[in-house]
Amino acid sequence: MQSMVTTETLRSKKCVPCEGGVPKITPSDAAVYLGSVPDWTIDELGKAISRKLKTTNFIGAMALLQKVADLAEQEQHHPDLHLTGYRHVRIELTTHAIGGLSENDFIVAAKIDRLLELE
Repeated sequence: MQSMVTTETLRSKKCVPCEGGVPKITPSDAAVYLGSVPDWTIDELGKAISRKLKTTNFIGAMALLQKVADLAEQEQHHPDLHLTGYRHVRIELTTHAIGGLSENDFIVAAKIDRLLELE
């Protein structure tokens, strides 16, 4: 892994298709990557990152989920999307093919953060 990971370097990258065979990011490397997406948290097993958001209403939540879905399709790396209480959104990223985190998860997280900055 690079010794320095920045939000901008992540945003400039494109996800690499993963069908397995890619090593999982180590917990120490995940901590470095997490520094570039500070609004995200790592789950207790170190296998996924997530971010929680509260929108103004149901329509706002659905619009946000659609923007994230469009980005995920462009990157071909798809998060788990959760909507509860009509306006509470949780986005969870993991690389399902390897059962843990890869750089793709952090690339998409950084790009989702950019979407949120533009709103």
